[in-house]
Amino acid sequence: MEGALAVRHEVFIVEQGVPPELERDDADDSAVHVVAGDGTSVVGTARLTRDGEARIGRVAGLPGWRRRGIAGLLLAALESEARRLGIEELSLHSQTYVQALYERHGYAVTGPGFVEAGIDHVPMAKRLDQPAS
Repeated sequence: MEGALAVRHEVFIVEQGVPPELERDDADDSAVHVVAGDGTSVVGTARLTRDGEARIGRVAGLPGWRRRGIAGLLLAALESEARRLGIEELSLHSQTYVQALYERHGYAVTGPGFVEAGIDHVPMAKRLDQPAS
């Protein structure tokens, strides 16, 4: 968990200016966390929470590791775990600048955009009876 939190701190708090009290929340304690590493340290992370609906969140990769397929691997791992848990649909809030990434992995926009922590987002979802990404 320490490595995942370090990546999230670097990406969300330092790089994007998200207030620390918004980045870390109680959902971390019960979430399924996945990480990607380079053999010595964590370079990417994501989580799956279940509070009324199953939601992917806190998807983050260190700047030098972006556009290498890590987000897709993290999504695939969480989707696999969700299927194992019997979850039929996953939702997420995508920052608008990475919306196309989620669309490539089968997620579709489900509503109007909104601002969270000063960042433009769009709600998205994916049915898990679709082929794995």
